Amino acid sequence: MNEVKIDEEQIWLTLGGSYDVVVPHFFAQRLAHDDCFSPYPLFPHDLPSCFATISASATLIVALAFQHPRRQYQGMDNSSGVGVLDKAALVLSALETGPTTLAGLVAATGLARPTAHRLAVALEHHRLVSRDLQGRFILGPRLGELASAAGEDRLLATAGPVLARLRDITGESAQMFRRQGDYRVCVATAERMSGLRDSVPVGTQLTMSAGSAAQVLLAWEEPDRMQRGLRGSRYSAVALAAVRRRGWAHSVGEREAGVASVSAPVRSPSGKVIAAVSVSGPIERLSRQPGRLHAPAVIAAAERLSEVLRRSGGE
Repeated sequence: MNEVKIDEEQIWLTLGGSYDVVVPHFFAQRLAHDDCFSPYPLFPHDLPSCFATISASATLIVALAFQHPRRQYQGMDNSSGVGVLDKAALVLSALETGPTTLAGLVAATGLARPTAHRLAVALEHHRLVSRDLQGRFILGPRLGELASAAGEDRLLATAGPVLARLRDITGESAQMFRRQGDYRVCVATAERMSGLRDSVPVGTQLTMSAGSAAQVLLAWEEPDRMQRGLRGSRYSAVALAAVRRRGWAHSVGEREAGVASVSAPVRSPSGKVIAAVSVSGPIERLSRQPGRLHAPAVIAAAERLSEVLRRSGGE
């Protein structure tokens, strides 16, 4: 027999008299409503219909007839005590690795399917979550906006002048890409001011299956993730081994006909590759060996950004 003490302040009661307190109707509906058995306190207006109302005084002792085999939510050992926020954080953490289906969210978080869907849609409303072209859930643009506004994303704050310097040295458009699942996203750019150029606006999603930046972002991944990334790609495992050996990648007409590029990795303080710095332009200027022309400058720019992260101690 288990006992649960319900504090009147947690259920918004006023002292004095007899009160209506909502408690789970464990006997009739415990198997029908998985979400009824959240391990966190809920307020009356949040409770589903599977809860019954009973009369009680200021403090109520509820005797439970049997223990419900609760679903163990992943990551809940570090609970804040506010259930809905903890579960929303689980959803966001699950999306950190890239686009995820609803079934994937359920598997990654341990949440019930209706709960996972409800939270993901609510986060999407606030632009903390978005969807890709296949309808899968991805991290939303609001997260980047908040990070930038708070001044916490030192990488983005420093990328602008570093890319502008790289553009001036090479005479070509410079970009920085970060990986998001099956895509790489341009998060900063400094375009060549005039003449023929490769224009990649901030926010552009490009494939991970082609291009020098894609090679850099995949080359240092865990072996199983690297093998998945190689499926359908226009480069090989041998090419990625060469990227790791020399520390940079180049491509010629791989992503787009007539365009060449050179990329190098940006690393977090722990050494993890978190971004790729690139220059790109027409093959006529970069030649079919663009690394010979621009690899040193691209590597120097990437190392400069990595150094900023090491000094700030963050990503």
